[in-house]
Amino acid sequence: MKKVIVFVCHGNICRSTMAEFLFRRLLEQKGLDDRFEVFSRATSTEEIGNPVHRGVRPILDRLGIDYSAKRAQRITRAECDRADLIVAMDHNNLRNLKPFLGENSHKVSLLLSFAGLDRGIADPWYTGDFDETYRDVSLGCEKLLEHLIEKENSFLGRWLP
Repeated sequence: MKKVIVFVCHGNICRSTMAEFLFRRLLEQKGLDDRFEVFSRATSTEEIGNPVHRGVRPILDRLGIDYSAKRAQRITRAECDRADLIVAMDHNNLRNLKPFLGENSHKVSLLLSFAGLDRGIADPWYTGDFDETYRDVSLGCEKLLEHLIEKENSFLGRWLP
């Protein structure tokens, strides 16, 4: 059965979307994409239905990632129930997730916590610095994948090629 990972931010047009696509790319590169279902969602309704933010597009374009079908969606309680891991971009997202979590609070982590950092990723909607966000999201995704590989190898036996 696939592990379900959902990345969450405020609007689902910048940070969580970037994390979704970068993490999928990392999984593909490792040949692990068939073992995970990865998607992203918002905690708010402000951007629902909107495409990927114009500041994220050039980054994904440089990486050759097709994001054309992506539209912002709000997370649901059912998705939290189904998720194995819910990854928030900042502390505000953690707080705003609470109404959706029910008994699933144990599934939630900050993305940069996998890199040993107790801070959120700055929202480029406000900072305008999409490259800084990309660096943080990339670091978090790489460390998240390392964590998952280590966890799987330690507790469930080797499953890497």
